[in-house]
Amino acid sequence: MQTDTIKPLPRLDDEPTFNEAWQAQVLAIAQNLIETGAIAADDWSNTLGAALRDLQVSAQADTVENYYQAALNALETVLQKQCGISDKAMKQRKSDWTRAYETTPHGQPVKL
Repeated sequence: MQTDTIKPLPRLDDEPTFNEAWQAQVLAIAQNLIETGAIAADDWSNTLGAALRDLQVSAQADTVENYYQAALNALETVLQKQCGISDKAMKQRKSDWTRAYETTPHGQPVKL
């Protein structure tokens, strides 16, 4: 019996589009926030562009990991500016998520 496995989305060069699930989630969250009107598309694209330029200016390697880290940083920046989420609240939410993730049994949904 053959079982299909879930594989990363292929790029045109046959390499995976996303190396980690969180990379896809960053872009999906940004898209959802745009579609629901929570953030403006132009603010997202301008902030992401600035984060990517910062990578170039600081001479960081042009890697998939750095790209998606810049996307995460841009998303956090937009959320703080447009949704009024404070740095303290962002850090608390990350801490809550980490604690919930680390204490959730394997295979179970993470609940905050």
